[in-house]
Amino acid sequence: MTLFVGRHVNKIDSKGRVSVPKPFRAALQAQGSQILYAYPLFKHAAIEACGEDFMARLSASLDDLDMFSDEQDDLAAIVLENAHPLGFDPEGRITLPKDLAEHAGIGAQVSFVGRGARFQIWEPKAYQANRATAFERAKARGATLKLRPDGGETEGGGS
Repeated sequence: MTLFVGRHVNKIDSKGRVSVPKPFRAALQAQGSQILYAYPLFKHAAIEACGEDFMARLSASLDDLDMFSDEQDDLAAIVLENAHPLGFDPEGRITLPKDLAEHAGIGAQVSFVGRGARFQIWEPKAYQANRATAFERAKARGATLKLRPDGGETEGGGS
């Protein structure tokens, strides 16, 4: 799978268009996606975006929750009801929907932030503040990550 990694800051033009970073467009194309889906990130004032495969996976995951449960209804309302399929113009730009831009407090610039299978779009100063807080939280709790075995490798790292 092609991943979204790195950070990029781009300006929004007078018509509300912003260029999606070339590596992110390439990742979407490698995934076979000609559009991206954008929806409000409910934990933060930001936007989350992904390709068609991840959106289908997200939708299927919602189907795993109990039908008619508050949890399923709430998450479907937050994500699926508020998702916007966004196509690219010939220059690789998208127009951020007004409701998403308002939710994220986006003005003249945006930060595109890779998150592996998806990416986020932030107002740059809000992103910097969130990044600093996340770094300090991870440092304070001594966060670690146990890597999944890679193909023939075992937990101990040998083959």
